[in-house]
Amino acid sequence: MTATVTKRQSIIHGALKTFAERGFAATTIPMVATEAGVGAGTIYRYFENKEVLGNHLFQENVTRFTDALRTDYPYSSSIREQFHHIFSSMISFTTCNPHALYFIKMHSSAHFLNQDSHDCFDELTKLLGQFFESGKTMMELKPLPSPVLFSIIYGAFLELQIIVETGDIQPDASLLKDVEESLWNAIQLIKPQAE
Repeated sequence: MTATVTKRQSIIHGALKTFAERGFAATTIPMVATEAGVGAGTIYRYFENKEVLGNHLFQENVTRFTDALRTDYPYSSSIREQFHHIFSSMISFTTCNPHALYFIKMHSSAHFLNQDSHDCFDELTKLLGQFFESGKTMMELKPLPSPVLFSIIYGAFLELQIIVETGDIQPDASLLKDVEESLWNAIQLIKPQAE
């Protein structure tokens, strides 16, 4: 039983890493097998084909990320505190799942996604959309379309993740606090000073 779980998990981890680094279209089952340390035939015992594997990975990681955001979400707190929760959740999630957010970004509109995957992603975008719409209504966030505001945060965060993974910077609490403040400044609505 343990060997079965280990092989399946190895396939999932290997596929996530390979899809995130190469993209779904450029990844073959033998590449995933090599990364996972299993035979290509072993993958087909767990996943019917590459599309089934891709959908499984997408749904699993989007659900885990959505759950991470929902856990202890400070609904009754300020927009700034809600942003802190989102940023902190992204840091924690990425620390445990280094390839997941990049995989989600690369494949969120991929041709292989089935309806369950689209529904899963809709849950994530709905949660984040509520934050952005609430912030705009309260005149705390810039009046840009929510996908634009999310792209500003998500794009910058993923670029940060890349330079952390390459070892170009070593993140510490002080740096992460400054990054969070910079991202907040990028989306917050600056109200004119009263004269």
